[in-house]
Amino acid sequence: MIKDRVKLGRINAAYGLKGWLKVYSDTDPIEQILTYSPWWLRRGEQEIQVEVEKGRTHGRSLIVLLPGIEDRNQAESMIGHEVWIDSACMPQLESGEYYWHQLEGLQVVNQSDEVLGKVEYLIETGANDVMVVKPGPESIDDTERLIPFVQDEVVKEVNIETATIVVAWESDY
Repeated sequence: MIKDRVKLGRINAAYGLKGWLKVYSDTDPIEQILTYSPWWLRRGEQEIQVEVEKGRTHGRSLIVLLPGIEDRNQAESMIGHEVWIDSACMPQLESGEYYWHQLEGLQVVNQSDEVLGKVEYLIETGANDVMVVKPGPESIDDTERLIPFVQDEVVKEVNIETATIVVAWESDY
């Protein structure tokens, strides 16, 4: 995460001849990304702020039209840009709810006070989200773990301030 910004997607292709772009969205539902404004497009050290002119779902993906992008060549030059927004634009969540970006990087500790690693990223499986926990220098071993994010049953506590998640997950699972 860039300071005070959240990555929500990326431009992955040009669409048609008139400057439209295909956007991969990490939001749920995918069209939610269209409700945030402005977008910060970032590739390497380059960063530009844009307002989406038009956007819509197209099959299972999204297409958008950005200002100044009027043909396929200009659209192709935008491929690879990541879509970021200011975190202040995101809706406040209910107590006990978290955005994935808030969980990424938190240290995971089991109830025996063993450090299992840090949340690298999360996966949506349909039944429940799964934390991919990668070992680090403080971890008890070098095992990568997939731990279901099931509150109360597996995830006992999330503390954003101390950057920890306590889980009911033994080290030998």
